[in-house]
Amino acid sequence: MPLTLAEVTDLPLDVAAHLAAVRTAAGGADVFFAGVVRDHDDGRSVSGIEYVAYPSAGQVLRDTAEAIAARPGVLAVAVSHRIGELAIGDAALVAAVSCAHRGEAFAACADLVDAIKAALPVWKRQVFADGSDEWVGST
Repeated sequence: MPLTLAEVTDLPLDVAAHLAAVRTAAGGADVFFAGVVRDHDDGRSVSGIEYVAYPSAGQVLRDTAEAIAARPGVLAVAVSHRIGELAIGDAALVAAVSCAHRGEAFAACADLVDAIKAALPVWKRQVFADGSDEWVGST
């Protein structure tokens, strides 16, 4: 059961469902991360964002999650990244990890999020309150 969920989707992400997906009798620490759309960036007011994924994004997400799930001590992993248009407060990335102990659960979840941010072929377009927009990290 180590990898219970790994998907790129245009549907809203559910933190509770990710936590439920990693809950095990052997787990003493369930850690989650929710990356949400904020209303500002670098001093500018943001009104929303759009994520666009390369067709291989789902497989890259699964491969990345499987690598974390294969670590000794990791009991379960669930992770999803949302694509499409997101509003302020919407979850863009949700990750949950279960381990026997909190230290390894925190480390595994942090490593999962960092690895996804580094490898996932997803691009973000920020829309600002003044109507302008910019692609982030696409130069």
